[in-house]
Amino acid sequence: MFTPKGKFSWYELMTSDTQAAGKFYSDVVGWSTQEMPNGEGQPYTTFNIGNVGMAGMLKLDGHTGWVGYISVGDVDAHVEKIVEAGGKLWRPATDIPGMLRFAVMSDPQGAAIVVFTPHSNMPSPQRPSPPATGTIGWHELYTTDIEAASEFYNKLFGWTKISDMDMGQMGIYRIFDEGDHKEMGDGGMMNKAPHVPVSCWNFYFMVDSIGAAVERVKSGGGKVLNGPMQVPGGGWIINGQDPQGAMFCLLSNKE
Repeated sequence: MFTPKGKFSWYELMTSDTQAAGKFYSDVVGWSTQEMPNGEGQPYTTFNIGNVGMAGMLKLDGHTGWVGYISVGDVDAHVEKIVEAGGKLWRPATDIPGMLRFAVMSDPQGAAIVVFTPHSNMPSPQRPSPPATGTIGWHELYTTDIEAASEFYNKLFGWTKISDMDMGQMGIYRIFDEGDHKEMGDGGMMNKAPHVPVSCWNFYFMVDSIGAAVERVKSGGGKVLNGPMQVPGGGWIINGQDPQGAMFCLLSNKE
């Protein structure tokens, strides 16, 4: 049974061209793709490592971007709590028969999230963990109010602050823990720069080498918006944009 509550447990790309996006991410990250049945009546593609799903993708005209799914014990009760805390409900709780019940929401600062409760029989194969290629190695929130956002995710999902890093003019970068007590944490939060239009979550996909991945991004029609740059802990990152316009990030322990 699928059990990790209060954690990012799935990632989904909404894109205007699933075939092109599937090839791009397969080439860049090293995933394979698989078509899956979908109770919503539209094709659903998973990005896999071997036979294990790491993320999903669906066609949605007019919107392109990644969103993260956070597992909760009772999605309906959590929707009420999130709204009470200042969040917004964009799509009411909906069932995918035999799999999960989910609701599309945003936090009080406007960053999109999906909360879901897995069906008791939902399969949960053992996933590889970072730094394995194709896993999700980091979660990063750009927000309008780091203190309010930190309080929200602590209250609603139990996330805790590990430390704050002073990044000078860029402000404070807060490292948070989702509850699994990793030494380096599970992600970071920071106040967004003026050029970032809205609050949003970014997800870092692990790759074999950041230099090699940069070449694959460029040859596949994507853009490198920032980096490569080395970060505390020795890893290398880039911020990028895929050919359909979705923002994504890559992380590697190798330059």
